This record gives sequence, C-alpha cells and structure tokens, in this order.
Amino acid sequence: MPLKIAILASGSGSNAENIIRYFAGNNKFDFPLILSNKPDAYVHQRAALLGIPSVTFSRDEFLDGVTIPDILQKHHIDCIVLAGFLLKIPQTLIDLFPNKIINIHPALLPKFGGKGMYGHHVHKAVADARETESGITIHYVNGNYDEGNIIFQATCPVSETDTPDMIAEKVHTLEHRYFPEVIANLWG
Repeated sequence: MPLKIAILASGSGSNAENIIRYFAGNNKFDFPLILSNKPDAYVHQRAALLGIPSVTFSRDEFLDGVTIPDILQKHHIDCIVLAGFLLKIPQTLIDLFPNKIINIHPALLPKFGGKGMYGHHVHKAVADARETESGITIHYVNGNYDEGNIIFQATCPVSETDTPDMIAEKVHTLEHRYFPEVIANLWG
C-alpha cells in the first residue's frame, strides 16, 4: 500500500505540483487530495491538470475539528504536507497526525519565522536585515508557527544588491530541488 499524502496549499501550488510530478510513477507514494482555504487559489487549477481532486474549505470548517479530519480519513490519509499553506494547524489535526505533518518555510528558522512571516514578507525581512544568506527550512508542525523540530535546511547566498524578489527566486529554486527529496527520505 502506498503512503497517502494530502497537500495543503493556499496559493499558486507550484510546490504541490513539483512534489506530485517528482513522485509520478513511484508506487510508494500517493497524493489523492489537495486541500486549500482559498477557492480562487491557482493550486486548484494545477490539481485539475494533474487529475487530483481538490477541496476548498472555510476557516470555520478548518477549525471545527470535524470537517477536515473527516475528509482526510475518508481518503485514508497517512501524512500531510504543507506547501505554501498559511493557516495555523489546529491541535486536533496535530493530535491525529503526530509527527506526520511537515511544512516548508522560506527562510532559515528560527530566523524570520512566526505569524505573518510568509512569502514576500520573509524575503523583505531578510533583505532589510542585510543577511548574507537565506534558504529553506522543512520542519514538523506543532502548535506554534514555525517552531516544530527542524528536519532539513538548505542555504543560498544573499548579496547586498539582492531585492526581495531576487531572494524569493533563489529560495524557490531550493524548495523545488529539496522538498520532494526530503519527503522521499523522511517517509520512503
């Protein structure tokens, strides 16, 4: 039986698509479902192109402790990957999937993490702090934003002339390169 992994995403879904394509033809992993809190997120179009069902849920449904667990159990989900998902994971889900929920963060935690630190906000903070490097952190999810145990980090150089968009590009390259590999090594 393949490991069934649900992907949660709030945005374009490029990491979700990259992960699913990486594992295409691999019988150890199955991605039967993509969930999003945004009905207009481009991840839904990516899911349709990949032939994977996607589900949109409201904030209330996410927090009610019943709706999302029911959907995940109906699809026999074993693990959850957060790929650009912006809501804090409720304790109910963490308890149902202990050490089975991972997230990717576009910086080197513990720096530049926490509530409100996502996407462009992170890259701007890195540039404003005149950091000489940035990168990605893949970590387990716990009850606090970006504080779960770190699984993997990769770095990229940041120069004084790098704009937040330039940093974002470098970090995005790291995400696409390493996120699927880490999933394969962690759960393979």
